[in-house]
Amino acid sequence: MSGNQKVAVSSLKSSFVALCLACPVAAFSQDNETSQARDEAVQLAPIVVTPTRNEQSSFDLPTAVNVIDAETIQEQHQGVNISETLVRVPGTVVQNRETFSQEQQIIIRGFGARAGFGVRGIKLLADGIPASTPDGQGGTGLFDLGTAKSIEVLRGPFSALYGNHSGGVVQVFTEDGPERPTVTPYFSTGSYDTWRAGIKFGGTADNLNYIANLSRFETDGYRDHSEARKDQFNSKFAVKLNDGTSLSLVINYIDQPDNQDPLGLTAAQVQQNPRQSIPQATQFDTGRSLSNLQTGVVLEHALSDADKLRFIAYLGNRSNDGNIAVGTNTITTSGGVSVLDRDFYGVGARWTRNTDMFARPLTFTVGADYDSATDARKGYVNNNGVATFLKRDEDNTAASEGAYIQAEWLVAEQWSASAGLRYTNVNIESEDHYICKAPGNVSALPVCPGITTGTGINPDDSGSLTFDAWTPVAGLVYKATPTLNFYANVGKSFETPTLIELAYRPDGSPGLNFAMEPSTSIHYEVGSKVMAGNGTLLEASVFQIDTKNEIVVAANVGGRQSFKNAGDTQRRGIELSANSSWGHGFSSYVSATYLDATFEQAFTSCSGTPCTAFTVPAGNRIPAVPRYNAYGEVGWRHPAWWGFSTGVELRWQGNVPVNDSNSEYADDYFVAAVRAGFEQRTGDWRFTEFARVDNAFDEQYIGAVYVNDGNGRFYAPAAERNYTLGMSASYAF
Repeated sequence: MSGNQKVAVSSLKSSFVALCLACPVAAFSQDNETSQARDEAVQLAPIVVTPTRNEQSSFDLPTAVNVIDAETIQEQHQGVNISETLVRVPGTVVQNRETFSQEQQIIIRGFGARAGFGVRGIKLLADGIPASTPDGQGGTGLFDLGTAKSIEVLRGPFSALYGNHSGGVVQVFTEDGPERPTVTPYFSTGSYDTWRAGIKFGGTADNLNYIANLSRFETDGYRDHSEARKDQFNSKFAVKLNDGTSLSLVINYIDQPDNQDPLGLTAAQVQQNPRQSIPQATQFDTGRSLSNLQTGVVLEHALSDADKLRFIAYLGNRSNDGNIAVGTNTITTSGGVSVLDRDFYGVGARWTRNTDMFARPLTFTVGADYDSATDARKGYVNNNGVATFLKRDEDNTAASEGAYIQAEWLVAEQWSASAGLRYTNVNIESEDHYICKAPGNVSALPVCPGITTGTGINPDDSGSLTFDAWTPVAGLVYKATPTLNFYANVGKSFETPTLIELAYRPDGSPGLNFAMEPSTSIHYEVGSKVMAGNGTLLEASVFQIDTKNEIVVAANVGGRQSFKNAGDTQRRGIELSANSSWGHGFSSYVSATYLDATFEQAFTSCSGTPCTAFTVPAGNRIPAVPRYNAYGEVGWRHPAWWGFSTGVELRWQGNVPVNDSNSEYADDYFVAAVRAGFEQRTGDWRFTEFARVDNAFDEQYIGAVYVNDGNGRFYAPAAERNYTLGMSASYAF
């Protein structure tokens, strides 16, 4: 990048941050005390479900929650990765590793940053049905964005009412089918031989509403050895049984065969060629094949005008075959090929009552849920990409059961209170079937396959762990004016280690890591929400989170991670967002986050291969968590020009440490995207066309980091300037 370009980008960054900080001043300068203004504020704020499990205006809730609507999710985007739109939410970072083998990483208020693949520490839901396993592991690839009506992101302590997740809740809701039967084929293409094609069909017939979407996505990938294919089907069928009863059936299926993984690069390799993969990726054919089928039912029944019941049940199967860059075959290694077959199911029920207490409206909810996942897991020696000798054979079960109560009460005309309490019990069991010896051992055990020398044994690593916790939360809202609310909340959360995090011990010895403990956090938050002129909804929050027994990466070599508990950590931050409609077709959205996430106690870690111990000093930043993050968007619509719409998206992220020692950092970056499209309607037909350019300034930056990688391969470079072209045609019968 030239000097002039750097100055221009720096100027844009400064202007962008100034705009973010100026929003509160503009918003609070508005003053409207009428009840009409109050009604308009509530109407303009989105209706949310996740914080209280009841439909309410987000304006009146004592918590930070943001909603991304269907227009933002589906229009002028490829509709494959949740990072396309989730990056706009304050306090939220989505890291794109540029490989569908590892999926995308969501970090909320610094939680989830340690995940080497997928999502941890954050509850994922689709239409109320968990997309996370009972131990806390989840993947965003299950979400079908082509039928998404909205995405809700809940941050702060009220997420603890969903179980063993500290960071927050991300919930995707499927849209309803249109009134008339409508079919919509669509197609998009773009850089790196990327394309996506599909067909969506929905409608209404008497008491049945239905929507279904079938799609295929393929790409050669930005980097070498990163080809991917994803086939996905998602459907929802809703039947109104009578005036007070409805039943919904949701079916989701994904198939991702032979998705390649280029693995991380060192800083020198990034400078040499950011698109390369390392030789070990080709040698061991690193990557993953995944298939996941699940179905769920939701029954809602109104006992009366004041009482409602809701039941959910779901089940499914997941198979996962993965190759990592490990080819050793010693007596206790578990292999570089992992084969998993998982059966999972769950049930839940809740009762909601709307009543009065001391002549003031009171709503309370009582519920319980149970989730279970059983894994048949095997490991094999990875002989240059081919699975050979068996190295691991075990059955693992994770089960979570919980019960909760939460309530919202209008204490006085200007005061409302919310509170909740949950008890969660998580049980993890492992039954080891791979118990054997080396040929020189005199015991009666069978000889381990492929082991020809030595006297050691691979012992019985069976065992179980149980974690449980009570997690209370409370919040208060003060309605200062009809268009200005202040709120405060406090609560406790806990986060259990996942089965993956328990799978390996930091010292390399066999068996589950029974020394692991859950982390616990106390959350404090104050904030405000204001409806200003021009339909601007401004939200601001300040928070502090104190955590004990933080779960950290102990070692990360060749795609295999082990974990341990560190000491205390602290997260302190400020979040701002402003959503505005300016008239004449113009709209804007701005969000900004400051987050200081640090280790508050020194602890011992290790780095390199072999692992060398060192002390992580108090005050070091938690890896993968940026201190600054900002997003801005300006859009314009002019329907008279063949339904023309366009927009500019800007994103700035601060630098991030890649390891506990903070010895290396991924640099900060500023990226921009430009999009434009048209829409035509004629008779029963609707046509859309769009084009977008991502990373318009062709910035070279790191999209994600691999925390504490033992080989120094911390970096996953993001794609250079790239384009997408798309079109669709809808016909209503």
